[in-house]
Amino acid sequence: MSSALPILHVYEHCPFCVKARMIFGLHALPFEKRIFLHDDTTGPTEMVGRKVVPILEENGTFMPESLDIIAHIEKSAPTPLLTGPLNDAITQWLSSIAAPAYKLLIPRVASAPFPEFSTTSARANFIRRKESAEHPFGIILDNSTDDIQHINQKLLELAPLIQSPSAVNGTLSYDDLHLFAQLRSLSLIRGIHYPVEVDAYRHTMSERARVPLLEVFAV
Repeated sequence: MSSALPILHVYEHCPFCVKARMIFGLHALPFEKRIFLHDDTTGPTEMVGRKVVPILEENGTFMPESLDIIAHIEKSAPTPLLTGPLNDAITQWLSSIAAPAYKLLIPRVASAPFPEFSTTSARANFIRRKESAEHPFGIILDNSTDDIQHINQKLLELAPLIQSPSAVNGTLSYDDLHLFAQLRSLSLIRGIHYPVEVDAYRHTMSERARVPLLEVFAV
């Protein structure tokens, strides 16, 4: 890498962006974080040909896709960190909560004070793209109990899968990127209860990866 800091172009709420941020944090590599407004199509399109995040800007080149960015940083670092085994049970757990988590998160993201929504038009763009007539955000927010209970039950099932607060499978792996990104998103939902093992893991990983949780904005 050159002496100039690499730049990550992201949205604060985006779990794929969280994964890209994590690999820098885990390696203790400095970078500059820049936020696109959600209705900024021109910026990312000029960089990589389409509206997408995250985008890594480095040495005058642009790289989209979180997994490609992660692989690039792992390859560039003196010592790779994501060397641990993967666990199918973690993949299955993430799949089991994907639908209810997404349903709960989208209206909460829409109301949060994230910098990608710092203009009225940017927030309106997100709401227009994500809200449907069949599932207005207000109704989802008012009827969250069953989905929150489902996720709380699934978190009880996750707890025994966590082998260490600093790595879900005992050694850092891609599972940690995927799991922490989802747990960080869940921190935006008020009423989620974390078993001791899960709570220790998410706080430890937040500190190690230098990506704060979102409880301060929870709804």
